Amino acid sequence: MSRIGKLPIAVPKDVKVTIDGDNIIVEGKKGKLTRKFRPEVSVTNADNLIHVKANEDTKEARAYHGLYRTLLNNMVKGVSEGFKKTLVITGVGYKAEVVGKSLFLNLGYSTQFEYPILDGLTIATEGPTKLVVSGIDKEVVGQTCAEIRSFRRPEPYKGKGIKYENEVVKRKVGKSGAK
Repeated sequence: MSRIGKLPIAVPKDVKVTIDGDNIIVEGKKGKLTRKFRPEVSVTNADNLIHVKANEDTKEARAYHGLYRTLLNNMVKGVSEGFKKTLVITGVGYKAEVVGKSLFLNLGYSTQFEYPILDGLTIATEGPTKLVVSGIDKEVVGQTCAEIRSFRRPEPYKGKGIKYENEVVKRKVGKSGAK
């Protein structure tokens, strides 16, 4: 049995959880999230605690047990607090700016990248080289950051590119330093 899956999820007072067959709807002050669950897992809501239980004792059911407990916990946390990730842009002339519902990135290429901002997602710039991506769905926030980072990954020689705020880029010495 999953160690993570056994843990109950505490539901804050301002969050409403509705279980409708194999769908679960979580509503809070920041928004509303919906997810469909597989039949290997059952979800119960009682006394402001949500319990996830595996219906059978197979390898797949045990895997889904922990997965859906974590997904449900992220849904509850997202609608009550939200998620955010910070990206840092490093390089001479590299910058980002938000105009309307688009993010424009100058990353040393001859063209400027335009990234459309999805509904329910907020991208704010703290200066020209720092982006804060926030939203209620952890999966969407992480995927958006990964897509933005993929335009110019940090390189190991000069450290130029887009990296996460807490990411450490392992640096290499160049040709002249390796004697």
